[in-house]
Amino acid sequence: MTMRRNLMRATAAAALALTLAPVYAQGVIKIGEINSYKAQPAFLEPYKKGMEMAVEEINAKGGVNGKKLELISRDDNANPGDAVRVAEELISREKVDVLAGAFLSNTGLALADFAKQKKFFYLAAEPLTDKIVWSSGNRYTYRLRPSTYMQVAMLVPEAVKLKKKRWAVVYPNYEYGQSSVATFKQLLKAAQPDVEFVGEQAPPLGKVDAGSVVQALADSKPDAIFNVLFGADLSKFVREGNTRGLFKGREVVSVLTGEPEYLDPLKDEAPTGWVVTGYPWYGVKTPEHKAFLDAYQAKFKDYPRLGSVVGYTAIYSIAEGAKKAGSTDTEKLIAAFKGLELMSPFGKFHYRPQDNQSTMGAYVGKTKNDGGKGVMVDYVYLDGSKFQPTDEEVKKLRPAD
Repeated sequence: MTMRRNLMRATAAAALALTLAPVYAQGVIKIGEINSYKAQPAFLEPYKKGMEMAVEEINAKGGVNGKKLELISRDDNANPGDAVRVAEELISREKVDVLAGAFLSNTGLALADFAKQKKFFYLAAEPLTDKIVWSSGNRYTYRLRPSTYMQVAMLVPEAVKLKKKRWAVVYPNYEYGQSSVATFKQLLKAAQPDVEFVGEQAPPLGKVDAGSVVQALADSKPDAIFNVLFGADLSKFVREGNTRGLFKGREVVSVLTGEPEYLDPLKDEAPTGWVVTGYPWYGVKTPEHKAFLDAYQAKFKDYPRLGSVVGYTAIYSIAEGAKKAGSTDTEKLIAAFKGLELMSPFGKFHYRPQDNQSTMGAYVGKTKNDGGKGVMVDYVYLDGSKFQPTDEEVKKLRPAD
């Protein structure tokens, strides 16, 4: 009798589990996130913390449309082929509802094309390439961070103020670097027709021979330098440039260098006076940033990097999009993201319906070596919506959906 009773209980429990399993599955929104965690830890470790904090906050408030968010992250080995393979696995095996992520522009473009082929929603959180919303743009892909065009357009007015004629450029030789320099040349030439570009160095990403690059730039005798290197390449470039006196008497305009993930590692080698885009987390006094900063420091006992803001805002973008759509259905999400407006630690922004690019802005200022630590000074936040091509130009740049 006891044995029969136990069997009946086990059968009932199994039946209950089967009944509840679909309910649990239906109660979760799965975000499949893909990134170069091993290759770019300086940006992506804080980025992941920002995502985790956002997921925790949203779930504590009841989730989205009555469902909890679940983040499933995978590493793409900084390789476009691996990124696509992982995306396929996340959709087919993990049954994710949306895709997000990518840091490098080439992996971002690969995922955007995958999203187009699979007709699956993808939020490109960090890749900066203009192609992802213009020449290779598609209706399934949205992008959060300000693009190379936007960030360069923010820097060009400052470059013009320097009134330097002879410029040299240095950049990593892949999509992000190439497009940054192309835009800089185009916009600076339009604003200052007599400008000359006298030197160009394009080392492979992650493999800069800093000595030879610095020497080649010095040999071109520029009045100013436009730099697009970041991460370990930037550190090597700055160290060698300081040693060889490349920056003495020369102005430098530099994309990303004011971001703490790249400025902090320079320590006492941090330059003074470079014009940069970045994130002065210690000086942003708005209510929305203070709330983010306090929560981040309380949770992680550390200060945020720009990656933290991007990861946090990416999750909130997906959450607000799904809330507006009332669903994670791809077509409904696409419609919901058109003009979607939300708040970030940097203030309000929206996703432009004409090219799926967000209007999130960036801080522009100057670097300063403050007692052996690099900081940003004289900075101002620039609204991304003011640094975009006209709608007519966008129509020419972007294929019809």
